[in-house]
This record gives sequence, C-alpha cells and structure tokens, in this order.
Amino acid sequence: MEIQVKWQGRTLVVEVADDATVGGLKHALFKQTCVDVKRQKLLNLKEGGKPARDDRKLSELALPKQIMLMGTPDAEIETFKFDEANNPLPEVDDDLDLDGADGAALMETCTRPENLQKLARRVENYKLEPLNPPREGKKLLVLDIDYTLFDHRSNAEHAHELMRPFLHEFLTIAYRHYDIIIWSATNMKWIKVKMEELGVLSHSDYKITMLVDHLAMVTVQHEERVFNCKPLGYIWQTLRCHYAPHNTIMFDDLSRNFIMNPQNGLKIRPFKNAHTLRATDRELLKLSEYLECIAELSDLSGLNHRRWERYMRKK
Repeated sequence: MEIQVKWQGRTLVVEVADDATVGGLKHALFKQTCVDVKRQKLLNLKEGGKPARDDRKLSELALPKQIMLMGTPDAEIETFKFDEANNPLPEVDDDLDLDGADGAALMETCTRPENLQKLARRVENYKLEPLNPPREGKKLLVLDIDYTLFDHRSNAEHAHELMRPFLHEFLTIAYRHYDIIIWSATNMKWIKVKMEELGVLSHSDYKITMLVDHLAMVTVQHEERVFNCKPLGYIWQTLRCHYAPHNTIMFDDLSRNFIMNPQNGLKIRPFKNAHTLRATDRELLKLSEYLECIAELSDLSGLNHRRWERYMRKK
C-alpha cells in the first residue's frame, strides 16, 4: 500500500507491504530520508491516544490521510555538531553580577536611545511566526537552551544523555500557567535540531509557542563591556497583545542576556558535565515549584527573581 508522509515541507509517498508494521514503515522512511529509525517520530500515528508501537501492523490502525514525520538526518546532525565544535560560542567566564550592579547604570543601559533603536530594528526586520498560538490569560516563560536545558559541551552518542534532568516534567508543569518560548544564541536550524532530538517539539503534554535565535539579539555596552543580549522587548512588541513585563519571566544561565530587562530575569544554575551531574541536578524540579507558586500573582514585575529560593522558603 502507499502511504503519504509529510516531512520538512515535502510530501513523500512510501510503498510498504499490506501487512507492514509501524517499524517497517520507519525503515522504509529511513531509505528515503536518511533519518535514523530511532530518531523518527510519527506525530499523528496513534494507538489509543499514544504513539503506535513499532510492532503494530499498519492495517490495524486508523491511518490518517497523511502521516507527519519529525526527525533530522544523521548527516545533517553531524554537520551541525561539526559547525558548533569548530565555531563555538565563546565561554563567558566573567558574567554580570546583577546583585552588585549599579541601579543607575542598569537603567541607563536599558533606556539608552541607541539600544532602543537596535531593538526597534529587530522588531521591524526580524519576523518570526509562532509555532503555536498564544493562549489567552497565560503568562510567558522564556528559556535559554545551552547550559539551561542542555549541556552542549559534553560528548555523547545521543542528545538525551545531555538533557537536563526532569526537562519534560518541568515543561509540562510550566505549561499549565505559562506559554513557553525558547530563545537561544545559536542559529535557528540548530535550535530546531536540538529541540526535535530532545522531543520538545513533539511532546503531547505541552506545546512551544515560538523559537527565537541569535538574529533577535542586540549588542549593548554596559559600563566598559560590550556584548550581545536577549531583549524581551522583541517578544513584547512582536506579540504585544499577549505578553508584557508584568507577566513574563526568563531563565538563562547568563544574567548578561537579560541586561535590557533585569527585573524579568532569573539566573539558573548552569548544567555542565552532564554525565556526572545528572544524578544530582534538581534545578528544574525546584524551579517548576517556583513557577507554580508565582503563577497566581497578577504582576511578576515586583519580584526579585534572584532571591527565588528565599521566596520559596518563606512560602
């Protein structure tokens, strides 16, 4: 029989035997796409509301008119890994200490006309379409990837070995009250590959509103330092009907990334050396409790997220 499969904007026609299994379809797809069978996710091929098992015969399932395949060819993944290994983002050893920062200097950086002009240019020229529509009445959680959700420096055979513990549990809990936007300082193709490999873009318990890459960042000067940062104003102006300073929180392992909106940033402990820290890292579990605790507030802008653990102890 012939089965239509949608993959990366293309429609594939796959021929399989009448008694073929889901696993057999995946092997046939591998021949056309070079996406490893273990990496393939057939999004709308269900069995009782769950992904169909590989040993189930296709003839026993209610086949949609077109099956949706998610997965990246191994060669493309290796290319991205090579590019990242040979053109890595520089490690930041001297991050900003916002606790000790001068309030007037911070305000001056946030409101400097040239920085606001750069932000306006990003809003005007860099257009992104949401993956999923914003939900009415939800707050916004903006998440970094590298060292926040994923250890991008350690070596591993599979991305899941470098995933921060409890990632999917954390995103599931957060999604109850928050729309979720992923913002990384890398390029969009690599963001999509990482999120697909971790199963973030196809999870049944939560949905990602939007992916944002390095092109939305701006270069600023703070005192004697010049660096790139992630201005939340880009999101607030792009999706102005839904998100604003009062309902947004941002997690990043570098506080310099939220220099343009310090009141909305929470500096997460970096997740490095995944192979040794995986057994003890509980940061996402603790932060999911914090997100639930503050979700009841109508205005998050008065919170000092740098003291989030103290806030939780008082609660």
